[in-house]
Amino acid sequence: MAKKIHDVEVKERESAILVGMQQKNSPLWEVNDNLDELEQLVHTAGGVPEARLVQTKGNPTASTFLSKGKVNELKNMIGLFGADIVVFDDDLSPAQVKNLEKNIETPVIDRSGLILDIFATRARTVESRIQVEIAQIDYMAPRLAGRWKHLGRQVVGSSGAGGGAGGTSGAIGTRGPGETQIEIDRRANKRKKTQLRRELAKIERARANRRKRRADLFKVALIGYTNAGKSTILNALTNSKVFVEDLLFATLDPTVRSMHLPTGKKALLIDTVGFIRKLPVGLLASFRSTLEESLSADLLVNVIDLAHPHWEEQYTRTEEIVKELELDRTPQLTVFNKVDLITDPILLEGMRNQFPEAIFISASRRIRLYELPERIAQFAETKWVRGTRAFTPEEVDELKQFEAKVKILGRTFRDGMIIVDYLIKVEGEEVEESEE
Repeated sequence: MAKKIHDVEVKERESAILVGMQQKNSPLWEVNDNLDELEQLVHTAGGVPEARLVQTKGNPTASTFLSKGKVNELKNMIGLFGADIVVFDDDLSPAQVKNLEKNIETPVIDRSGLILDIFATRARTVESRIQVEIAQIDYMAPRLAGRWKHLGRQVVGSSGAGGGAGGTSGAIGTRGPGETQIEIDRRANKRKKTQLRRELAKIERARANRRKRRADLFKVALIGYTNAGKSTILNALTNSKVFVEDLLFATLDPTVRSMHLPTGKKALLIDTVGFIRKLPVGLLASFRSTLEESLSADLLVNVIDLAHPHWEEQYTRTEEIVKELELDRTPQLTVFNKVDLITDPILLEGMRNQFPEAIFISASRRIRLYELPERIAQFAETKWVRGTRAFTPEEVDELKQFEAKVKILGRTFRDGMIIVDYLIKVEGEEVEESEE
């Protein structure tokens, strides 16, 4: 059975070769980690990664991204492994895709194209399908030229045959003012995008109205990298059956479920789209409705896969995204998930000392999961404000005095400074009781 990825028909479970580049100032391990994630993306899309090719020196070339030697090496690998498609970890220009495909005689897609393909298969609601279609239109806009071999031909009115550019050549009766097929396609896409945005606006207004109706409930947003276990936590705490699979982007739509706290009150738990490395900003922007649910949250629960070999980097990147979205003033609770996969007790003890206010759980095996609703209830009862403060190594006494007055979320060392993430209680403000 075949399917199409951006007008390229390929067979199911197609074999793929992954291509990355070690650009200036990038360590090789980072390139390999990015390719590890790209491999997961290919698996999620239904492909089978067969091999990798990495260009370790030099900058991307304007014509084929890779150097001439690497293009030849890639062509040989395709023949050796019988690959059906080549997936680049970086975004390519339309010209680069065209030139590469001409040289290697194999379909080429880039990271954004692959992610869009996954988004299209994962979208389950009308809203997410509309968002995917808008993202696809934006992605394909600069690539329209590659889809038409008759770009130089013009169309007169709605049905005339093509003439030369500017109407200076062509068959009798077809010359004169006209427009190229690509211009027609661009206008059609613009009209389609406007229509989709209108439909999306209606859905978003309805979502905003729902948010107003539940404004009195304490709202908790689960954030973090994809596949960290957010949906598993939501299912466990709300007795839901949200789709869970060991694949990237299992969740695209913002899922909101009601949960009961130990105090007897209710709270809303929001599952959001997961982050990944090198997620194009344009694609993330297309799913702003998921992020809007996070913007209205009273508490962010940052779920981290402790078993991931580079969880520190994921933790740092999530913090950066939170800041970019202007959510850094919202109180945040750190949850380290999948502790059942950690066999070193010394590592766990060190983590608990480094993150004294964090929770260490296994959502799938429900290890210490009870701590999460208890802590959420504490936040719901008290008004907290999150902050960050830097201390020099010489300010040990000041640091101790400060930490005695606040809740420490975590300590990191950066540029010779001790960076403290903390929560401080706002006196004189109480959170109203939620209605049952």
